[in-house]
Amino acid sequence: MTIYIPPVRDMQFALHDVLKLSQSGLPGHEDLEPEFTEAILEAAGKLAAEVLAPLNAVGDKQGCRLENGVVRTPDGFDRAFQAVKEGGWTALDCDPEYGGQGMPYVMGVATGEMFVSANMAFNMYQGLTHGAYSAIHAHGTDEQKQTYLPKMVGCDWTGTMNLTEPHCGTDLGMLRTKAEPQDDGSYLITGQKIFISAGDHDLAENVIHLVLAKAPGGGEGTKGISLFIVPKFLVNPDGSLGERNGVTVGKLEEKMGIHGNSTCVMNYDGAKGWLLGDLHKGMRAMFTMMNEARLGVGLQGYACAVPAYQNAVAYAKDRLQGRAVTGPVNAQGAADPLIVHPDIRRSLMDQKSFLEGARMLALWGAHLIDKGHNGDADAEGLVSLLTPVIKGFLTDKGFETAVLAQQVYGGHGYIEEWGMSQFVRDARITMIYEGANGVQALDLVGRKLAQDGGKHVMAFFEMVKSFCKRHGESSLAADFIAPLKAASKDLQTAAMFFMERGMKNPNDALSGSYDFMHLFGHVTLGFMWAQMAVAAQEALDAGKGDAAFLKTKLATGRYYMKRQLPMTATHLARIQSGAAPVMELEAEAF
Repeated sequence: MTIYIPPVRDMQFALHDVLKLSQSGLPGHEDLEPEFTEAILEAAGKLAAEVLAPLNAVGDKQGCRLENGVVRTPDGFDRAFQAVKEGGWTALDCDPEYGGQGMPYVMGVATGEMFVSANMAFNMYQGLTHGAYSAIHAHGTDEQKQTYLPKMVGCDWTGTMNLTEPHCGTDLGMLRTKAEPQDDGSYLITGQKIFISAGDHDLAENVIHLVLAKAPGGGEGTKGISLFIVPKFLVNPDGSLGERNGVTVGKLEEKMGIHGNSTCVMNYDGAKGWLLGDLHKGMRAMFTMMNEARLGVGLQGYACAVPAYQNAVAYAKDRLQGRAVTGPVNAQGAADPLIVHPDIRRSLMDQKSFLEGARMLALWGAHLIDKGHNGDADAEGLVSLLTPVIKGFLTDKGFETAVLAQQVYGGHGYIEEWGMSQFVRDARITMIYEGANGVQALDLVGRKLAQDGGKHVMAFFEMVKSFCKRHGESSLAADFIAPLKAASKDLQTAAMFFMERGMKNPNDALSGSYDFMHLFGHVTLGFMWAQMAVAAQEALDAGKGDAAFLKTKLATGRYYMKRQLPMTATHLARIQSGAAPVMELEAEAF
């Protein structure tokens, strides 16, 4: 069985030494003192490690099954789901008016990481519900909120998002699902949706589907799309469940990973639904859910690599193989442990430096969302800019990290009983769903850079510049500030290249979009590491905190700045090569 150790100490460092949550001045944050958040994280970590993690392999091996029109989840999932509900974890950052605890979103992200690391497929049932809750909370009528949200906050009812159809994924303007208006104000929804995560299951009394469909008079393309609430069971006026709606599971998809989550083909045959938000403005309402989901998938991307790394470290310390080139370390044994070898160290340092930087970025992103929720338009704009970076970069590198961890095991990593294969297979989907990473890169370059006249990317550049100026004469200047300045310059040069060439030849920009996403990702993680280094050094200078932890943090950060951040120069060179090498071949030549 694989191990999972909740990274509470590292989360506490990010929340308090770097973000300084209780001093942020945001409503509700003044109570987030270290002792309080530690108690929350310890409790969530205990649930993750002792209840959810042991079911990870069970879900992978058993998968879900469709019986008489109902999806059955793997053994033990029902008890675990009940434990999560009883602990109030599904309601942590939800509105108290509907039964939530009203904590900041950043705390939901911190606890969410642990649940994903322990059992990604399981956590999707509640994670998708949170996204549906957010969409209804933002766009629903008072009656809709009162009808659905109290049950969804506690996950007595779960939620889904229904976008993709057999003939269209990213290009939603092509969707065919129809919504026919009825005299009572409802709509009859007819069509088929595919790849619907948690589309049906036996963990909750009802499933509330949010379905994109076209109502009459909407016109062509995405402008004609509306969003509808379509429950599995209709809800009576008194809140009790009524008859089964016209929505069924066509089949369960057989997938590469996340076997414990039910990925369904959903058939809507005149199912009764109610408009959510404005007619023909469904994309606006759905993006409330999609943006949250994309940040959540970015979290999944690195979080499912966390236990892969932890297990790789344990294996590297235990597995005896060869001798250290500088002389035996384990002189009494037949060989030295793997961890003495420089290339194993390189792999583990690649993993460790990415994961800790990614965690900091995810928590910073969540903190920006909390600022946005409290009326900070600049924070909202910045996190909108960073959403494709968080989703695309963290999932690409998260999968790569899981593969690196598997590689440490050699041949054993390819054998199912060791558990490393599942981490790799589960991580792979994060690069694909909620907008494939190529689409994220196009969104970043094609839309987000120019958003609000380029205001938010310029604000990011200024933020990095001001940070570097404040700490340019510190003891960290050579190891952290200078590399960050150089990397930020590469990012600015790339953005300028797009501005100069993109208008004349859009392919010049789009051919470099994927490299730009990764360049931006490296700069952002470099910025995270520089901030963590400042916080660690200040704590050491003040004689506060765990000195060994803080010194390890600095050493890990130095590794990232020296070994990973220089990749920005490579990405810039690729971007500046333009579209010619990408587009030169005719289609027939492939």
